[in-house]
Amino acid sequence: MEELKHERYVNPYTDFGFKKLFGTELNKELLISLLNAIFDRSAQQSPGEPKQVVKDLQYLPTEKLEAYGERRAIFDVYCEGESGEKFIVEMQKASQDFFKDRSGDPTSTLSISKSPFYSAFPIIEQGKVGTDWDFHLNNVYTVGILNFRFPDGEYDNECFHHEVKLMDVDDKHVFYDKLTYVYLEMPKFNKTEDQLVSMYDKWLFVLKNLTRLMERPAALQERVFTRLFEQAEIARFTPDESRIYEESLKHYRDLRNVINSAERRGREEGRAEGRAEGRAEGRAEERMSNAKSLLANGIPLDMIVKSLNLTPDEVKLLSQRESI
Repeated sequence: MEELKHERYVNPYTDFGFKKLFGTELNKELLISLLNAIFDRSAQQSPGEPKQVVKDLQYLPTEKLEAYGERRAIFDVYCEGESGEKFIVEMQKASQDFFKDRSGDPTSTLSISKSPFYSAFPIIEQGKVGTDWDFHLNNVYTVGILNFRFPDGEYDNECFHHEVKLMDVDDKHVFYDKLTYVYLEMPKFNKTEDQLVSMYDKWLFVLKNLTRLMERPAALQERVFTRLFEQAEIARFTPDESRIYEESLKHYRDLRNVINSAERRGREEGRAEGRAEGRAEGRAEERMSNAKSLLANGIPLDMIVKSLNLTPDEVKLLSQRESI
């Protein structure tokens, strides 16, 4: 197990690590604590709205089949609360095009099951056939823990917790409150151990830093973290768990390498384009400077156009500016 010898705790960004910590009945208290910390932060951001409190959870099958075809939805973690509310919890490792609305190809490591299309499954399955159903629906919550920033700088660097609901764009009130998305941009969370105050801070710190820790931080003294560090310790894994985790870790690292390589290529191409644009701008400025000199010396317009590869309009505009 060469890959694992330098790490003490499991990487929660791997499929195995995330499901080991949050996707089993054995560790249900970890998921309940995480969700309550997230919803408590959401409630602080939206004063006046009732806070969702998770008391108990029942794990549900994570694979769903589309009603009108063979396409599947595969969730990382899918649960039901005591009052029938549904929770989809996803650790998303990489961004992709159309990430907010694509349906999440289950054959791709970049699939995003928490998209609006797949979050509709828990709503659809509440429909009752053959009864006098009144269309009452229980709440559906999708929690996305993102190991990337939203593309195109959609939010500033200080804003990493996003609660999304259907809203009236005119008066900004929540139009429909039974479908909620919570997204956490983990790369933006930069609090250090001595800055951890709330359970929310502590959970995000653990999620971001667990694989780099060699011991349990003093700031994490709550009983739930005792359980977490016990379950996360690689030395406690069975041989089968160690083998599966090493495979999962390899897939995660391969994915990160692909992403990092693509980002490097993008930066290099951007720099090359910038250099090319800079050279082009320099040549254009040089031509315009030469045109100014020729105009000042009374050289005819047609000769300036031909010799400097400028358009008549460009030279005329330049001539007008010089005369002002």
